[in-house]
Amino acid sequence: MGWLWWLPVLAGGFAGLNFGIRRALRAERVVESGEPSGLPWREVSLPTTNGKNLFAWFIPAGERAPALVVMHGWSGNAEMMLPLAAPLHAAGYALLLVDARCHGRSDEDSFASLPRFSEDIEAALAWLAQQAEVDATRLGVIGHSVGAGAALLVAARQPALRAVVSVAAFAHPAAMMRRWLAAKRIPYRPFGAYILGYVQRVIGYRFDDIAPCRTIARVACPVLLVHGMADATVPVSEAHAIYAARVGAAVELLLVPGSHDDYGDIGQQIEAVKNFLGRAFAGDDGSSERKKGGRPSSRPSGVCPKCLRAEGKMLSREP
Repeated sequence: MGWLWWLPVLAGGFAGLNFGIRRALRAERVVESGEPSGLPWREVSLPTTNGKNLFAWFIPAGERAPALVVMHGWSGNAEMMLPLAAPLHAAGYALLLVDARCHGRSDEDSFASLPRFSEDIEAALAWLAQQAEVDATRLGVIGHSVGAGAALLVAARQPALRAVVSVAAFAHPAAMMRRWLAAKRIPYRPFGAYILGYVQRVIGYRFDDIAPCRTIARVACPVLLVHGMADATVPVSEAHAIYAARVGAAVELLLVPGSHDDYGDIGQQIEAVKNFLGRAFAGDDGSSERKKGGRPSSRPSGVCPKCLRAEGKMLSREP
């Protein structure tokens, strides 16, 4: 029994390791320094799970307008998504730009994760549905990076959602984690494998169950996958992997010049997004082609090839 004295030491070692993992993976909190100037916005506070509240900007667009929840990525905030606000508002969409928990001005929580991003998106959709300016039957989500993965998870749960625009989503959290391990020069065996297992225990989900390359197959609404061809954080191959895993939904893949966080002049990309949303909210999602046994086109209609040139490059589309 003399060896039992090692047990508290071992437990303390694992506790310290787990604390270090949480600290290394936690999101950096960046608080907004600007606001949606030139738009009819108001600041709102939304209740979400765990008794927490979310900071958000609501930008109405008249009576009974279609509405979009706009969710940032890891260590982001609502201000970082503002380049989308003016053109989408001008196109007639009410917008709710949200800070996820542990981000921006929203409440702190024990941890942030893709499933918690999805809970916050669902809280934002529920809030939008209660607003007099919003048509509760015409709701969609735009998400970036982790926010994009969370948007696809929400769409897999909520068949009434009308549209999802996923920007720079990763295909599988395990692959994203393994890239992070490699960048930190942490060997997968034994440390990396332990970290991945620990993270899954903490968030309460297996990575396979929340991976965009899995959830896309359960999404019923139209989806636009937007990805930068120079994205070094999430390789463009992951956009192709998500697209290849689609099943029933009308999924479009739009490859654009740009990196993970910088798309430069987004004017042409915004036009493609507006075209997609217009069709999705009008119900023209390719379902008629599917009923006839055809394959819905991945090419947004109403956009000519000349309109897809940005900085001298053609925006590539999956055939």
